[in-house]
Order: sequence, then C-alpha cells, then structure tokens
Amino acid sequence: MMLVSRLVQIDAIFRLLAVGQLLLIALVVARGGAPIRLRTLTILLLMGIASYLVAASSDGALNHGPLWLLVELGAQSAPLFLWLFAHTIFERRLPSGMTLMAIAVTLGCWLILASPTRNGWSSGAATIQQLLAFILSCHAIFIGVRDWSDDLSERRRRFRAGFVLIVGIEAIAVIATNLITGLNQTSPDIILLVQSGTTLLAVFAFGSTLLSSDTELRTEPSVEPAPRSALSPAEHVLKQELEDALAGGVYQTAGLSIGSLAARLKVPEHRLRALINQRLGYRNFSAFLNTYRVADAKERLADRGRVDLPVLTIAMDLGYGSLAPFNRAFREATGQTPTEFRRMAIIPSEEI
Repeated sequence: MMLVSRLVQIDAIFRLLAVGQLLLIALVVARGGAPIRLRTLTILLLMGIASYLVAASSDGALNHGPLWLLVELGAQSAPLFLWLFAHTIFERRLPSGMTLMAIAVTLGCWLILASPTRNGWSSGAATIQQLLAFILSCHAIFIGVRDWSDDLSERRRRFRAGFVLIVGIEAIAVIATNLITGLNQTSPDIILLVQSGTTLLAVFAFGSTLLSSDTELRTEPSVEPAPRSALSPAEHVLKQELEDALAGGVYQTAGLSIGSLAARLKVPEHRLRALINQRLGYRNFSAFLNTYRVADAKERLADRGRVDLPVLTIAMDLGYGSLAPFNRAFREATGQTPTEFRRMAIIPSEEI
C-alpha cells in the first residue's frame, strides 16, 4: 500500500513538472514573433498535452470542477492538434475534408464521453476516439518523415527528426498503452508513472528543440533569409555549375533529388543544400525545381506549335511523375490550371 502511495506521489510530481514546462513554453511562444497560425497551433498542442497529463492523473480528486469538461476536451483533442501542428510547421496543405471529419469526430466523442450518464454509446465513442488519435499521430509522423531530404534547412531537418522521435512516438506509445490496458479502465499506477515520466522527458526535449530552433522554423514560407556577405569563390563556382546544369535541362529529370543533383555536380550534398537555401532563398528542393519546371511549362503551353500536346505529356517531360503534382505546382505559381493558362495564352482575350 505504501508503494502504491509513493508511485502516485511521484506520478503527480512528474505531471506537475511537465505541465509547468508546457505552460512556460506556451508563454514564450505566445510572446514570440512566429506567424499567428503557427503560434496558435503550437499553444493548442501544448495545452492539449497539458490537459492529457491532468485528465489521465491517477489522483481522482482532480476529476472535479467547472473546467473539467474543457480539460477533457483538450486532452482528447491533443492528437488533432498534433496533426494540425505537423501540417503547419512542415508547410503542408491541410486536406479540408479530413480536417473537418477529424474535428467532427473529436467533438462528437467528447460530447458522448462527457455525458454524466454513461450509456451504450460510451464504449464505442472511446474506441473511435482512440483509433482516431492513433491514425492522426501516425500521419503526423509520416508528415515528419516524408520528403525529409527535400528540406533544404538543416535546422528544420533536425527538427523533423526530433518531432518524429519525441512527439509522435510518445503519442503513439501512450495511445497504444491505453488500448492495451483497456479503454474504460484505470491504468495501473506503474503504467501511469511510466507515461508521466517519459512525457516529462519528451516535453523537455521538444521544448528545447522548439525554443532553440531560431526563426528559420518560425517564419512565413515566403520570407527569404537575410542577405549575407558576397559569395565565396567556392560558392561562386558551384552556383555557376548549378546554373549550367539547369540551363541544360537537368530539372526535367524524373525523380531528381538533392542527393542525385549533388552527385551530378560532384559536390557534397550539404554544400548544395546550403547554396540553394541560404544563397538562393529556397526552403525546399521541390520548390526550387518547380520554379524552373513551371517556367518551362508556361513556354510550352503558350507555344501554338504544341497546342495539341497533352498537358500530361508536358508534365511527364518536365519530370513530374503524374498530372496531380504538376497541376498543383502550376496553380500555386500562377493561380491558374495549365489548361486555363493555355487557353488564355492561345486564344485572344476578346474571343474568350
């Protein structure tokens, strides 16, 4: 009995320390100069984790008070906030349909589980809530891993690794433990202690990574790096070699990566990354490639001699694996689809 009491006390200390760190990080982020959307989602994620730490506490005395429903909502929304945060920090477009569905399911499960009179729906809602949390956390990890090599910023590349290893895996471990120990049962004190201890370490590591990440992680994608000194002789030579390769159409190579381009130029990959990122102002290698591919596509689409050439053929010739990424890149760059651009380029405005 004494051992159980000691475990509960240590668990409470771990949770209080983690919640304190989360609140401190949230305060620093709120006072920072990050874009409002990123700041908001970061604070929501931190508050969601803090809510989970309180809601999952082994101290039953905490499960009272007028704000408890909000604590439960924050706890159940933490995986959703994690997923939204991953899209924002890694500059991915949010799928509107999946976002609305995830919000609706999260709110629906919360309303059912928050009901003072538990009914037959409670067990099903708890299962759905945990499965959704698992799916969203796994997808957040996928976002961190996908196109890792495409990121030209070394700081963001390190942050991706930290994000995956610290936040995503911790979230999945907690969800898996909840599923194993039972959705409607109180977890053993030793498991709660392990969860709170590992979460405390994860919060410390995540906070250190985020707060020491420099503005490179916390600025709008359109913001270019501050001007630096003139190119060194080595950078000048590499820049000329890169421009020669681009003039020769290297950007049309299907599946071209920063690594394969560096191999073509016979330079270390980190040097090419630094040149494109810090000197040319691109944050992602795909954005760098799309600049040249879209410019080439505009010329081809406006060429009357190629008016019968299918858009798909143009996309494949420029190195795209399918039509969808080409359409997306072209629309982001021009505000039009390739078909719309061709029509306006070929047909006089008075005839449209």
